[in-house]
Amino acid sequence: MTARAWVRLPSGRRLDLLSPTPLDWTDEDLATGLARTYRWGGHSIWPGAPLSVAQHSLAVLERRRRSAVLSRPEQLRELLHDAEEGLINFDCISPLKPFLGAGFAELQTRLQMVVTLRYALPPWTIETKRAHKAADVAAAASEAVHVAGWTRAEVRTTLGIRARVDDTDLLAGRYGGEPWKPWPPELAAERFGQALARLMDGGPEETPPATL
Repeated sequence: MTARAWVRLPSGRRLDLLSPTPLDWTDEDLATGLARTYRWGGHSIWPGAPLSVAQHSLAVLERRRRSAVLSRPEQLRELLHDAEEGLINFDCISPLKPFLGAGFAELQTRLQMVVTLRYALPPWTIETKRAHKAADVAAAASEAVHVAGWTRAEVRTTLGIRARVDDTDLLAGRYGGEPWKPWPPELAAERFGQALARLMDGGPEETPPATL
């Protein structure tokens, strides 16, 4: 019997995580999944919900928009850089990934491939991948202090993250609200879904100054 790993999504669609296709979920399913998937092992110094991958994804997109002029497909690629985590509902902290083995890495790759096909994402170049990674790591450094409660020294010595810890929350500048406070899942899903729809349907672009 062929192995299957079915999940039933909020829309009622079914996704086989071991054999996914690009048509297995709705955009709302993805937004909800990312909003209900938490970073930092689900730990947070804030009361209420922890930081979601949806909020983190928007933060990385915001950071990249402010550092470079990106096409719509490039912005979409930034927004969806962790999209597979919303389908599997798991954001594994990086040091644990090698212990999960090749099977988990293959699962992630399969999901990343169908996301790329579904949203027609352009391939990474060496330069764009490097710029994305810098933004992703910089977001993580700031989250570590302002959300997860690590000290600035611990970010460098314990976590091994060399990026600067920013005090300014770029998303607070975009959406308002208390800086660095994790959004409730419903709000995170709504904001992620709106950003996704704008980038896909040709709606008005959000274009902050190209500076940090």
